[in-house]
Amino acid sequence: MYLVSACLAGINCRYDGGNTENEIIKNMVKEGRAIAVCPEQLGELPIPRACCEIIMDDDGNKKVMSVDGEDFTEAYRQGAVKTLEICRASGINEAILQSRSPSCGYGLIYDGTFSGNRIDGEGLTAELLSKNNIRIYTESEVDDFE
Repeated sequence: MYLVSACLAGINCRYDGGNTENEIIKNMVKEGRAIAVCPEQLGELPIPRACCEIIMDDDGNKKVMSVDGEDFTEAYRQGAVKTLEICRASGINEAILQSRSPSCGYGLIYDGTFSGNRIDGEGLTAELLSKNNIRIYTESEVDDFE
């Protein structure tokens, strides 16, 4: 069983109200091989919501900020913790997550300038899952899951 980013399963839960449907992942959910979760919804953020990116504060801590400068870090942390709880309760130890997201991004995230530039890094959910021995894949690796 896999945990997958809900937007990849075709659920309209992205910040802009859309999705990033991937047919393989959508079928995995339909077939009962995956559970679709949106950490940002679990963090009680609305749809649509402000576009956010991760920045590092002066103490080296990750903060999730909107383009308007509003701090959404706590909601993103809450969603990450709830996502981990779902993995533990369901015995899930692998996840397929939406790349670049401030929640689910793994390997690459946006650099916090809202310019489209990417840097090495993880979103809050991906980081927490990885630290708890959940193997993370991105949507670019799903051809292996057919």
